[in-house]
Amino acid sequence: MSNLASPRARWRNTRPMTAHDRLPPALRQWVAGAALPWSAQSVLAIWQRALRDTGCPDAARARLDAAEARMLAREAPQVWGPAYPYRGTSTS
Repeated sequence: MSNLASPRARWRNTRPMTAHDRLPPALRQWVAGAALPWSAQSVLAIWQRALRDTGCPDAARARLDAAEARMLAREAPQVWGPAYPYRGTSTS
């Protein structure tokens, strides 16, 4: 399933790739592996706030991971249904 199934996914009349290309390299690398369709603006705001608070790129990435985990936990029932994640027994 595409990450565009997220309720947060919206189409904008902007140049998202240009904004993405302007992100710091470490942040672009994080976004490339993200599970959600982060906008350059929102991910940069979290990144800058974390760097301002901690001064550490590793701590900034950890904060982004935590933000994404919270969003996934909140959105999972809307995207994949209320039974996600299925924790039943395997029949193999």
